Amino acid sequence: MQLEFFDVPSPCVEVCQSNEKGYCLGCMRTRKERKEWSHFDNDNKQKVIKRCIQRKKRQKNKMSPQAVVVNGHDDQQQVEQPSLLDPPKAILLKNDQDIDFGDFEL
Repeated sequence: MQLEFFDVPSPCVEVCQSNEKGYCLGCMRTRKERKEWSHFDNDNKQKVIKRCIQRKKRQKNKMSPQAVVVNGHDDQQQVEQPSLLDPPKAILLKNDQDIDFGDFEL
């Protein structure tokens, strides 16, 4: 690996609950990975983060978005908490709305 000047930060997002496989719902680390995090070197920490990203992708592929029925209407969808492990998402405009930049200054 490359020379690193900074310690790899923990991927914890403070959602500390385990799923049926024992992975944390927030960061997707195993109990052992969470417990031993402070003892890992940077190379092992990066490997753990890569495994967490893979776990998160597998979980998303298995789960399809489910609509929540509120007062007989199923137009409201369940909101999923964003993860720091996910790549940033592009912002899409609804119905190709025009954006007014009248108040925008450089």
